[in-house]
Amino acid sequence: MEKDAAWYEREYSPRASVPNFQEIFDGWDAKSAAVASRFDGYADVAYGPHPLQTLDVWRARGEAKAALVFIHGGYWRALDKKAFSFIAPAFVDAGVTFFNINYALAPAVSLEEIVRQVVQAGAWIWRNAPHFGAPRDRLYVAGHSAGGHLTAMMLAALWPVYAADLPRKVFQGGLSVSGVHDLRPLVHCDFLRADVPLDLATARRLSPALLPPATDARLWTSLGGEESPSFHEQTRMMASAWKDVFAEDIPMPGENHFTVIERLADPSSALHRGALRMMGLA
Repeated sequence: MEKDAAWYEREYSPRASVPNFQEIFDGWDAKSAAVASRFDGYADVAYGPHPLQTLDVWRARGEAKAALVFIHGGYWRALDKKAFSFIAPAFVDAGVTFFNINYALAPAVSLEEIVRQVVQAGAWIWRNAPHFGAPRDRLYVAGHSAGGHLTAMMLAALWPVYAADLPRKVFQGGLSVSGVHDLRPLVHCDFLRADVPLDLATARRLSPALLPPATDARLWTSLGGEESPSFHEQTRMMASAWKDVFAEDIPMPGENHFTVIERLADPSSALHRGALRMMGLA
C-alpha cells in the first residue's frame, strides 16, 4: 500500500484518530486543578534561561524513597506541565519526589534544542535533588508521547560529555509511554512539518531506537491497546533495538493514545504499578 499523506496522518496523528481529544485535555486540566490544594513543594523553578525552562517539585510524603522526572508530550509543540499535575499525588503518596518539567516548544525552538533543554533539566535535577530531599542515586524518568521520546533520549545521553561533574548514569531507569522512538517516518508527516521540520539526517540523529543506550539503565515501555499499528511498531522497535536493557512492556488494553497516560495516576492500574516496579517500590 502506498503511504500517502492521509496514511501518515492516520498512523502518526493521535488527534486525528481520537476525535474527542479536546475533551480529554480538558479533563486533564480539571484533574490537575483538583489536586492543586495537595501541592507541597516548589513551583516554576527555573533550570535554564528560557522562560519555559521551569519545573515543579512535588515533595514525597515522608522520606523520599526515589525521585521521578515526568516529561509531558504534545509532539514537542504543544501542552504544558500544568496539565499533568494530576499524576503527581499517587507517586507522592508512595514516597516518590515528583519533578514535573516544561521545555520550550517548537517552532520557537528546534527539536535538537528541546532535547538539549531536557538534558539540561536532568543535569539540574541530579545536581539539586538533595536540596529537595530527593535521593539522586534513585532518580528515574518517565514521559508520554513526545515525552516518551525524550525519556529514551535521556537514557542515551552521554552525561559526562555534557558536563564533567555528572555521572555516566544520571537516571537509573526510564518509562516511555506511547513514545515515538524512530523519527524517520515523521519526515513525511505534513501535519507536523510546519512546526517540527525534520530532514532525514536530523531524524536519524534524534531517534533513540537508532542510538545505543548509554548505560545499563533499564527501559520500560507502555502504550494503549487502541493506538495505531505504527505506534505499536514504534514500541516493538525500541524493545528490539535496546534488548540488552529492555525490562518490560506494560500492555494497556482499551486505552487510546491520550487516555493511557491517565492510568499512570491510578495506583490500582498496571501502568502505575509498573512505574513503581521500575523504581523498586513494588
